[in-house]
Amino acid sequence: MIMRRTPWWQYAIAVLAGCLLSVGVTKVAENIQFDMLGAPIVVSVVMLVMGLVVLGLAIQVRIYARTDPKKRTRRLDPERAVNTLILSKALGLAAAFLLGWYGVQLIIALPHGDAPYYAGAIRECAIAAAVSLIDMIIGIISEWFCQLPPDEGPENPKIKERQRQQRQLARGGVAKRS
Repeated sequence: MIMRRTPWWQYAIAVLAGCLLSVGVTKVAENIQFDMLGAPIVVSVVMLVMGLVVLGLAIQVRIYARTDPKKRTRRLDPERAVNTLILSKALGLAAAFLLGWYGVQLIIALPHGDAPYYAGAIRECAIAAAVSLIDMIIGIISEWFCQLPPDEGPENPKIKERQRQQRQLARGGVAKRS
């Protein structure tokens, strides 16, 4: 199975989407006099814990991938490695979206910082935006940690080269040995 790294522009689009949605929802919430600013500290703590769990899983995959196959004491389930990769991708993109969301809320609340309510909202949004940035970075690093060397499956470059040589021999050509 071939999985590609998440391109940088997808993170940028997620941040932009979070910004746009936050502006729209905040404007609608102001018009109907509904409070949407801020995030409880518990949300930031849970987001940070989730990021650290994903990082821990990715470190395990990285240790397995970098250990010499002859020295490995146990086998890593490939499904676990793929699930960790998926979690890393999801964490990075969701955190990018939330970074845009809380960043815009922070910017909206800054001019009203003298009011006690807005001062609390500014603090909450700043913490949530910082944790979102940390989680996005953790997601990107964890995705990088989940790169596994190709096995002897059909995507292995050695197998592809052998298949190419066999096709060339079948056509009557001379295969080049490496």
